[in-house]
Amino acid sequence: MKHSKSARILSVGAVAMLLASCGTTGGGGGTAEKSEGGASAAPEDMTMVTVVKISGVGWFDRMEEGVNNFAETTGIDARQEGADDASPEKQIQIIQDLIPQAPTAITVVPNSPEGLENVLTQARDQGIVVVTHEASGIKNADMDIEAFDNKAYGAQIMDNLAECMGGKGEYVSFVGGLTAKTHMDWVSGALDQQKAEYPDLTRVEDPIESKEDENVAYDRAKEVLAKHPDIKGFQGSAGTDVAGIARAVQEAGKQDDVCVMGTSIPSVASKYLDDGSIDKIFFWDPALAGEAQLKIAQLLADGEEVGDGTDLGIEGYNSLKQLEGFDNVVVGDAAVVVDASNVGEYNF
Repeated sequence: MKHSKSARILSVGAVAMLLASCGTTGGGGGTAEKSEGGASAAPEDMTMVTVVKISGVGWFDRMEEGVNNFAETTGIDARQEGADDASPEKQIQIIQDLIPQAPTAITVVPNSPEGLENVLTQARDQGIVVVTHEASGIKNADMDIEAFDNKAYGAQIMDNLAECMGGKGEYVSFVGGLTAKTHMDWVSGALDQQKAEYPDLTRVEDPIESKEDENVAYDRAKEVLAKHPDIKGFQGSAGTDVAGIARAVQEAGKQDDVCVMGTSIPSVASKYLDDGSIDKIFFWDPALAGEAQLKIAQLLADGEEVGDGTDLGIEGYNSLKQLEGFDNVVVGDAAVVVDASNVGEYNF
């Protein structure tokens, strides 16, 4: 049977201490300025486009709400675009098509940060401000904004998963794509935490790719259940992973024996939280993350600096921290943990 589980929310202090403890491994002076050639303009003369991993899924539908709210409150012409699947090639093509339109800024949630480096260089060379999300370590962006420190987030998921599993047993980790930098950081942080703190847990597969598709996650979870009949835990990374995994666990009648946790949102996961097919979800509000990307783009386009202490005026992003070792990455403190007891508090 599953063991009791307590939600652990990453506090501002915890993130700040973690960041302060990191050693500097790269260059940077702690702030980033707008791209060369980016001109300041009145909000009504600005155009910004947010390019997401994939359209038509709950996570990015919610992000679009934030994009639309930003447009309404600022007067900036802001919109969201995405392909019909999580192909890096399709995302590159969208950005290539945007460059001749000369928007003030392009904000992007990359499927493959490495795959976008060249096209983002092209955008910046044209004076377009580039802001990314879920892409710490990307080189050709003016700024990357993360909701929190990604390794710490993965460790947080592992702490909860290990508690659910009673500190022992086999587990697997899913990612939307092996090139999804943030997903790989989460599962890496989880694995590091497991090895350090939970030696009786064993990850029995390399990260399993779901292609940001609930049905793929479902099929691969069924394969895991067949291949590893004693499996006790699943960690999901894409917003649709835990829902697909939960369907497989539910069909196998193992919701009382297998722990399922990972990143998702209540509208996707709530029905599985109710019957225990999913035990906990971890997330940040995609709408607020969408607004945060655009607000940073606006500040940079206006020639302002973004770094330690920057307040975007958005919940969870009120005092940004420069991520040590990077000159173009800032993090907020926007982590949320939800189980069946508090899922009703969130309407998305």
